[in-house]
Amino acid sequence: MLSAITGLHHVTAIASDPQRNLDFYTDVLGLRFVKRTVNFDDPGTYHFYFGDDAGSPGTILTFFPWPHAVRGHAGAGEVTKTAFSVPATSLEFWRERLTGQGILVEQTAKRFEEQVLTFPDPDGMKIEIVAHADSGEINAPRFASVPPEHAIRGFFGVTLLEHGEKETAAILNVLGLKKTGEEGNRLRFAADGHELGNHIDLLIDPAAKYGRSGAGSVHHIAFRAKDDAAQKEWRTEIAKHLSVTPVLDRTYFHSIYFREPGGVLFELATDPPGFTLDEPIGSLGEELRIPPWLEAQRSLIERKLVPITLHKSLPPIELQTEIGKTI
Repeated sequence: MLSAITGLHHVTAIASDPQRNLDFYTDVLGLRFVKRTVNFDDPGTYHFYFGDDAGSPGTILTFFPWPHAVRGHAGAGEVTKTAFSVPATSLEFWRERLTGQGILVEQTAKRFEEQVLTFPDPDGMKIEIVAHADSGEINAPRFASVPPEHAIRGFFGVTLLEHGEKETAAILNVLGLKKTGEEGNRLRFAADGHELGNHIDLLIDPAAKYGRSGAGSVHHIAFRAKDDAAQKEWRTEIAKHLSVTPVLDRTYFHSIYFREPGGVLFELATDPPGFTLDEPIGSLGEELRIPPWLEAQRSLIERKLVPITLHKSLPPIELQTEIGKTI
């Protein structure tokens, strides 16, 4: 029997200015910078990873920040919204925090009984914060100015804009995600359980235009595989329906890729080995880490990369005590 896919592992997007991207997701949203590495296919550019304090699966938003990338725009066959989960009592905190930073925030009417804030990141990527009763346990980033009780817990889910429902829904069903709700042209799919990132919404619009990849657009979404053995079994199952890549070594997880019929690039990524593979949890993200097969080119790679500065806020005293136990 196949091991269940419980939700998202990570979401990967495209940005432009690396420093601006770093500052927004750490200083404004309070995520932890859990890894600075390079794009394995373009090692002269960064690959940033943000998440909870440990970069747990289900919390990880990653970016390819290309300094001269032109702005993209979302369209059919793409992810149009990436949603984070916060406690139900934290929505007002986030509205005030974001508007205080001069960010234009829109609050939607209740969606499937949940309140939602929507706003753009500096490259125009649409982010949502969802007040969620099952927002998960606190694993607050240790260098964030956001109080732990209001910290982003991880993903709530993503919204895919599709011309039609049938074929994409069929693949989500193969992955173990079933339709759990429908509001107008929005259909919600979820896996069993209450893991982070356990909501995939399809927004159906037969007249939607296609988008353009670029800064502010999502490159792909990744679902969780328990381990290498589970991923291997899932690869066999997925190959019955779609073309799927061989297993690729991404250092901190292993990946297979396949494109769902509507056009969104899917990935299945393993939970292990994780981000403490090559540096201790206390200093995640502070130094450039590159895979062993690129280490001989380190000096050349470092000369090509734009210098960045990680600003670390001092956490509350009670959180400092907890952090001291894990360093």
